[in-house]
Amino acid sequence: MNLTKKSLAARMRRITHRTYGKNHGPATRLMSPSDLGEILKPFVFLDLFDHEGEPFSAPLHPHSGIATLTYVAEGAVSYIDPDNVKGTLAAGGVEWMQAGRGMWHGGGLDKAGRTRGFQLWIALPPELELGPTLSTYQAPEDVPEDGPTRVLLGSYGSASSAIVSPSPINYLAVRLKAGERWRYEPPTGHTVLWTAVASGGISVPDELGHGDLAAFEPSSEAVEFEARTDAEFVLGSAVPHKHDLVLGSHSVHTTPVALRDAQAHISAIRTHLVQEGRL
Repeated sequence: MNLTKKSLAARMRRITHRTYGKNHGPATRLMSPSDLGEILKPFVFLDLFDHEGEPFSAPLHPHSGIATLTYVAEGAVSYIDPDNVKGTLAAGGVEWMQAGRGMWHGGGLDKAGRTRGFQLWIALPPELELGPTLSTYQAPEDVPEDGPTRVLLGSYGSASSAIVSPSPINYLAVRLKAGERWRYEPPTGHTVLWTAVASGGISVPDELGHGDLAAFEPSSEAVEFEARTDAEFVLGSAVPHKHDLVLGSHSVHTTPVALRDAQAHISAIRTHLVQEGRL
């Protein structure tokens, strides 16, 4: 029996990095390209946002070389896409924006009250980092589910996202009742793995609470989650992004040449937006 316990402990996937992030306004930055993003790439940026109060609007701003996925756990957020289309994303919904060579977008909160969720940045591979812009919005009922798991990107169990992932990635939102267990078996090659807690507490077996992000060691081993209280968390796994992260103010590229190309394109779009009176 002792040998069995020792062998199970030896196979347990360890947490190598853990953070509570840094607060900036209503959001907590849990990952950025200059810290954990370098370890967890293609995942390079993660904000946990939790706002309760008056509505506000964020100005138009640019991106390139990345895709962003915004998931609303509670409340609703507004958006303005690159084509000046405006809309609202309700709780449980997903906004996917693939910036490619460069785009501008904005958003905010339309109504007072509490709004919670995550915004994730994903580094694009070389063949897509200077590609076209894509925008996809999924209503809550269009986000596929398997048991307690909502599939935001990739696939899990019988559920697969309609969003075409730029590389082999799973991004899942999970809700468990106190005492429930859930086991994640990563697909072949998904040696990058992390989790972040939106509410409640979980054990993996280390205890994680609201606002914690944990990065696991590179491995193909599974991880078992147990909810200490009613809990919700997100999880990302992927095949590693084997390229440099070359950073701009709102951009991530694989080479300085690609970054310069995208910055010139972003500048040209800005000129057009100013002429239209949108900036």
